[in-house]
Amino acid sequence: MDGLGVSDNPIDMTPQDYVQQKASASGSSFYYAFLFLPPQRRAAITAFYAFCREIDDVVDEVSDPGVAASKLGWWHNEVHQAFAGQPSHPVMQALMPLVATFGIEEASLQSVIEGCEMDLTQTRYLDYPNLTRYCHLVAGVVGEVSAKIFGQTDPATTAYAHTLGQAFQLTNIIRDVGEDALRGRIYLPVSELQQFDVKAHEVLNRVDCERFQALMQFQASRAHALYDEALALLPATDWTTQKPGLMMASIYRTLLREIEAQKFPVLTQRVALTPLRKLWLAWKMQALGRF
Repeated sequence: MDGLGVSDNPIDMTPQDYVQQKASASGSSFYYAFLFLPPQRRAAITAFYAFCREIDDVVDEVSDPGVAASKLGWWHNEVHQAFAGQPSHPVMQALMPLVATFGIEEASLQSVIEGCEMDLTQTRYLDYPNLTRYCHLVAGVVGEVSAKIFGQTDPATTAYAHTLGQAFQLTNIIRDVGEDALRGRIYLPVSELQQFDVKAHEVLNRVDCERFQALMQFQASRAHALYDEALALLPATDWTTQKPGLMMASIYRTLLREIEAQKFPVLTQRVALTPLRKLWLAWKMQALGRF
């Protein structure tokens, strides 16, 4: 990507090729769930996921906050122009033919950008309600859009999708504590660090201790409660349509349990599941309908 956001993908690469490459290259758990979708839904979720990756990469890969803010500003305009019929980026060119079919709204995409903009201006969250606002933008909204693409038929499914998205984000926060600390970011709420007597400098310097372990177990328990809440919110009528989200839930919750089993080594290493294990968990949900 050059300038403020224009892609440098090869001329002979179609928008569909570009988003496929973007989605598969990430190695994300989401990609495994997409494999089982019918072609049009798979095309839509792949393009939407590639959009989310583009926005996320701006924050993670651009070291100068001013440059990153300009790039996100470019994306705000690109999304607006795309919904006005003039997409220029291959991600938006791949996504726009599908937005009407799956009820994808401009406001949802703009919310994802706003959430990532918070990463440029905020490196701490005072309490859990403050963190929840961030999770809503970067994960809850993503869950809602994904549920529509997967084939949502019941309006009540939106609450399930939003809650599940937040559970995914809390899992990401737990997994990435060490990596975020290297960037000077602590997503764990300040009030909860104080509750467990964990000092910010201990996290930033990646110092493990019993107090940190207790704090992380508290975070993991809350994430598990969100997974349980989400599953309880899913209407039975949409269980089949939402299988891709349930596959992701199986993968993410297994990852969370793996982090717990290893006693939260997240300050110094990134715990991950192997691609084969992710594929197995996804297939088990698709074929057998169970975690």
